[in-house]
Amino acid sequence: MEFARIEDVAFRYSDKIVLQHCSLSIKARAITCLIGLSGSGKSTMLRLLNGLRIPESGRVIVKSTDLATLKSRELIEFRQRIGFSFQFAALFDSLTIFDNVALPLRENTKMKEEEIRRTVFATLESVGLEHVLDRMPSELSGGMLKRAGFARAVVTNPELVLYDEPTTGQDPIITHVLTNTIKRLRQQLNGTAVVVSHDLPSIFAMADYVAMLFEGAIIEYGTVEEVRRSENPIVQQFLEGSEVGPIPL
Repeated sequence: MEFARIEDVAFRYSDKIVLQHCSLSIKARAITCLIGLSGSGKSTMLRLLNGLRIPESGRVIVKSTDLATLKSRELIEFRQRIGFSFQFAALFDSLTIFDNVALPLRENTKMKEEEIRRTVFATLESVGLEHVLDRMPSELSGGMLKRAGFARAVVTNPELVLYDEPTTGQDPIITHVLTNTIKRLRQQLNGTAVVVSHDLPSIFAMADYVAMLFEGAIIEYGTVEEVRRSENPIVQQFLEGSEVGPIPL
């Protein structure tokens, strides 16, 4: 079953074309990983999926809703159903971990404080951080900050969670922890996830589907094994990390 669709989208920043004739189907209750060269537009696709960016042409459809047709207030309400985990966690330095995670509930729901406390504690527990709820972001390691960002992204029980470079800058042990956390959260939420990452071992461990973005369009899509067996020389050069091939260096 399809959860979302990017349909023949074009997008640019000023004169720089980022996406053109870009199409992708996001399967429901699955983890789809986006791979590609740095600056290829992967993070832009996440922002299209939650309505932070509107395409120049084409359509972005999430749960049968064309995001371009929503009014500002409708788009704000729609985004409450989507969690976003930023590349550098983007926590507020002046708030405790508890208050950072509680923020979406306090701003967007009518939950009472006791219910918020129970929900935040349970969410932090699900990412292994229930013991740091009173600490400040500056007191946490990089891996803990990432998981706190995950907790804030999922605390509202969203239908779709978007992860932007969730394992960047982490050692192999923490990368393994973060990868397993993303898989576990997807199962707990019974929802859909889209992950942008350069970390191929992590992608191969978590992905149900992989899509490769190159020169503004999706050039390969399938399961991990299907993408690994791709006959596209661009895909193979990227997966092998080789200097030899059609990708210009």
